[in-house]
Amino acid sequence: MAATADGGAPRTLDRIRADALPLTGADSLDPLLDHIGDARYVLVGEASHGTTGFYRWRALLTRRLIEEKGFSFVAVEGDWPDCQALHCAVTAAPGAPSDPVEVLENFDRWPTWMWANAEVATFSRWLRDYNTTVRPAQPVGFFGLDVYSLWESLRAVLAHLQEHVPDQVEAALEAYRCFEPYAADPESYAMATRLVPSGCEREVLSLLTRLRSRAGAGRTADRSLADFAARQNAEVLAGAERYYRSVIGGGSEAWNIRDNHMADTLDRLMEHHGPEAKAVVWAHNTHVGDARATDMADVGMVNLGQLVRERHDAEGVILVGFSSYQGSVIAAPHWAGPPRVMTVPPAREGSIEHLLHLALADRPLTERSVEDGRALFLLPPGHRSGLPVDGGSEWLWRQLEHRAVGVVYDPRRERWGNYVPTVLGERYDALLHLDHSEALTPLPSAPVGEGEEATWPSGV
Repeated sequence: MAATADGGAPRTLDRIRADALPLTGADSLDPLLDHIGDARYVLVGEASHGTTGFYRWRALLTRRLIEEKGFSFVAVEGDWPDCQALHCAVTAAPGAPSDPVEVLENFDRWPTWMWANAEVATFSRWLRDYNTTVRPAQPVGFFGLDVYSLWESLRAVLAHLQEHVPDQVEAALEAYRCFEPYAADPESYAMATRLVPSGCEREVLSLLTRLRSRAGAGRTADRSLADFAARQNAEVLAGAERYYRSVIGGGSEAWNIRDNHMADTLDRLMEHHGPEAKAVVWAHNTHVGDARATDMADVGMVNLGQLVRERHDAEGVILVGFSSYQGSVIAAPHWAGPPRVMTVPPAREGSIEHLLHLALADRPLTERSVEDGRALFLLPPGHRSGLPVDGGSEWLWRQLEHRAVGVVYDPRRERWGNYVPTVLGERYDALLHLDHSEALTPLPSAPVGEGEEATWPSGV
């Protein structure tokens, strides 16, 4: 779809200025906290995986949700096994490192900088301190929603069964033997399924069925994280097997498998934490912002934000996006390549980012309501319910281009790529705009590792 704009007409810019609330520190998030109210689901995005401002403001918001509204856990666009290790560190589980950064430095799946970076290190240390001093009886968790960790999850299931349920080990070994010829290489497995379309599906589903039955039988008697994690690793194994089997064909199927898996994992986490649980989710805008407000819907794609709204809107769902006009980002020039700090050029004319830049930079400094181009936009109550909306904010209801930067990035593609046609007022409930942004700082000892291919947009 082609994006439309009025070229930044004075009336539109004036309205954007009127809608903008200043972002100057943690206290300036008060209007957003009021907007969130009693919602049980708050999904917080990012316009790239490599921008420090997105991570910093997301962490500030999450800290306030935990401290003031009692949120139960943080669930992120990361692997379950790695994030479970970080969960153990931030909850001071026996045997876990006392410094969560030790865990982050062992994250070895490319792109390691997504989680092994200075901002996540700061947040994870704060979370451990909060859990041990304020909420030791009900610590706030940290979990991964993603689907990529096929081999890591298979090994984790096997180890759990060998220690706790030896009579179920043979089912895990059948799955292990099926995957063994592919030497932990998802591309080899995906290619092999072109000849044998079912792949290892039978073995995986047999294992998953056994673990689901065990989880159902012990739901009231045993809610331990170890048993939950074993079942979740089996769910990851099943989701990853489907994902890699479908990714070779391209199209929307693999993307939809991945986001449905993330939504299902979030549901399981909420059930595990009980009826009063509240979740904060960290993921890219492309997963958080409702896909129905973008051209993703035109090609049959769904995403996490859409699914959570569809399943849980009555319980309160708030989707928060980010944007930035220019600056720098850490990304790679090609898949599994070394991370580099890259310049993010000024946003394309007529895009959401461009309009916000014009509006926030057009006023003399002494008259600005927004300091340094940092602004918060809250969508009007009832904006998705068909109720009348203030007609002066029509810029929120036009389709405009909205930048999305993945872990693979080439600034030269800005002329024709990196933008998602978006109706902002339908995609999010709030937007945080940082006019200028800076690249993340990776942890110095984090390994580069290798990565798995992801669906469009590349690397989100």
